Amino acid sequence: MFWLSFSALPSPHSITASRHIIKMTATTNKIHGVSTESISVKPPAHPTYDLKAVIKLALAEDAGNRGDITCMATIPADMDVEAYFLAKEDGIIAGIALAEMVFNEVDPALKVEWSKQDGDSVHKGLQFGKVHGRAHNVVVAERVVLNFMQRMSGIATLTKRNERLTGPCFFKAMADAAYPAHILETRKTAPGLRLVDKWAVLIGGGRNHRMGLFDMVMIKDNHISVAGGITNALKSVDTYLEQNKLQMGVEIETRTLKEVNEVLDYASRTKTSLTRIMLDNMVVPLSNGGVDVSMLLEAVKLINGTFETERCIDTFSESSRHLPEDRYRACTPSRKAYKASVASVPFLLLSVDSANDFSATILLVL
Repeated sequence: MFWLSFSALPSPHSITASRHIIKMTATTNKIHGVSTESISVKPPAHPTYDLKAVIKLALAEDAGNRGDITCMATIPADMDVEAYFLAKEDGIIAGIALAEMVFNEVDPALKVEWSKQDGDSVHKGLQFGKVHGRAHNVVVAERVVLNFMQRMSGIATLTKRNERLTGPCFFKAMADAAYPAHILETRKTAPGLRLVDKWAVLIGGGRNHRMGLFDMVMIKDNHISVAGGITNALKSVDTYLEQNKLQMGVEIETRTLKEVNEVLDYASRTKTSLTRIMLDNMVVPLSNGGVDVSMLLEAVKLINGTFETERCIDTFSESSRHLPEDRYRACTPSRKAYKASVASVPFLLLSVDSANDFSATILLVL
């Protein structure tokens, strides 16, 4: 949990027109006013996603057609304030680079400093950043900043190797539980926030799965059914990619050992673009709380490192400890697990209060 505390500065004109960002290097390579040199983990690439437009939309939905009427009614227009970011619980901080973009969009003269970078651990009571400038502009920016940061910090914390207390039991965070496999996210992100959510996964130490429908072929059961089977689906994909001179990853979903063998048989007879095999529903929960992974282990043995393997799992507690270490290199959460980790995160709440009464928070995802 993080807090943002405000205090009025003695001089209403103490902010200069130049904006300071800690450790920023002068460069023309910038993302929405922020030097990429100051970004510890850069956002994933997307051909059409407009991050600046997302920031503007977030600010506009808050300001409406009148702006902050409470602020205008109670705070002098020329007053300067200084606000501090404080951690109220342990976690992984994420969204610092995006916060800078928001502050820059609202007022390039706001002065922002951080003692931490995206992906760093923070502990309860740590002051890890501050912003000062015109009070109206700081207040306009702060809620949007905190909303982005609370969500991203939650996703990053869940992704990062970190042990959290959940109810009566300890559960390893996903990247730790699945090690040495990689944690990947899916497309089940909040609408309009896909790049932000996937950026947070990177900050937390995970890796990105496909960004959308355009950058990877993912053959699932419905595609297989319409195509008339696994072999026909793979053949159609290989033909399409060759005809259109496209090179990209190709993944196919399998649910039984028979389907795995059919994929391997096709690949042994045909030049294919296939790169990864998803092993779906091959872990059976047991009544004692454990899992039966015999089918999964047999599938991985059959594949024998020929392709990357991916498993959809509902939780990242004990089941991932049974994964074979040498061959199992890719792992993506299923719909249920992804909703728990990204789409409906319990965040680390950020809010604002005045002077030294630190009641602002960021809710960190567990």
